[in-house]
Amino acid sequence: MPLIYLIAGEQSGDILGARLMHAIKARRPDIAFAGVGGSAMAAQGLDSLFPIRTVALMGLLEVLPKIFQLKTLLKQTVADIKHRTPDLLVTIDSPGFTLRVLRALQPTTIKRAHYVAPQAWAWREGRVKHYPGLWDELLCLLPFEPAFFAGHGLSARFVGHPVLESGAETGNAERFRTRHAIPAGAKILTVMPGSRQTEVSRLLPILEATIRLLPEPVIPVVPLAGPVEAVVRQRTTSWPIKPILVADTQGKHDAFAASDAALTKSGTSTLELAVANVPMLVTYRINPISHQIVKRVVKVKYASIVNLLLNRQVVPELLQYESRPDRLAAELHRLLTDPDAAAAQRQGFAEALTLLRPASGTPSEAAAEAVLSMLPSP
Repeated sequence: MPLIYLIAGEQSGDILGARLMHAIKARRPDIAFAGVGGSAMAAQGLDSLFPIRTVALMGLLEVLPKIFQLKTLLKQTVADIKHRTPDLLVTIDSPGFTLRVLRALQPTTIKRAHYVAPQAWAWREGRVKHYPGLWDELLCLLPFEPAFFAGHGLSARFVGHPVLESGAETGNAERFRTRHAIPAGAKILTVMPGSRQTEVSRLLPILEATIRLLPEPVIPVVPLAGPVEAVVRQRTTSWPIKPILVADTQGKHDAFAASDAALTKSGTSTLELAVANVPMLVTYRINPISHQIVKRVVKVKYASIVNLLLNRQVVPELLQYESRPDRLAAELHRLLTDPDAAAAQRQGFAEALTLLRPASGTPSEAAAEAVLSMLPSP
């Protein structure tokens, strides 16, 4: 039975990995899986080597206290791969961990695919010189990435963005309002603070203060990401209006359908909201020292993928020192009360999402085809 070893380092990668596994099994039921993943990959049959929350870190100062633990996990992962000798290794995003695994394996005869291209086009382009030899196939989610890597002598394949398979657009607004007894005229605000402990801890106080400053009350809804669920539940108890906490996927999508707007961190959540057609305001903060380092190497103008795809600001962004409750509340109030602002965003969403589709099939099917092409035929 052919063995594919997968490594995901955070919740978004876990979801990607689960969809990839499902698409692979539909084509090759004889495939076995091993590796590192979360609950979504476990549901597809993966027995994870260790919990992914132990490697879901972000930012220089956040990583440093965990450096010895991360080194131990890295050695454990590499040893497991060498012991199992899989037919194919698929590393999924989380370059801070997965690329270290790939480097530690060299030299190796194991076929390797890396799923989700490192964002060297956004910052620290010089990293590209370290990539040759790390993988045999690079699977890209964004349409402009293959050309970027080709410019550095690296082949890459666009497979489409799996957010198109998320079902984010399938929610039922009436069901959500009825379930939570929300009056017909009440404004609903989806709040998405992230899935990492560090970003949630930093953003939640800002988001709470923003809601307090809104001139008109809203009903906040917070979708819960597994790794930070306990933190979010505990830190939202002080909010002026008790938020509706949503733990299941259908509930999240119903919340999207019912929402008038969203206040979200940058990242994949912005694409989820675009698929659901929810006008949004994007914000983010990192440790000030990490920010001083990052701002010297970032090359792109936007943090939102929607804005990046269209090369114009469709979604307003208030980042780092602009991520202040007074600024956020003013911009959010405009979005909640100005139909033209919301309509302009929705038009931009439609343009951006068209660019994320693969040539045929779903993104996960395209990724599965690419992965299986690296294995001998059954």
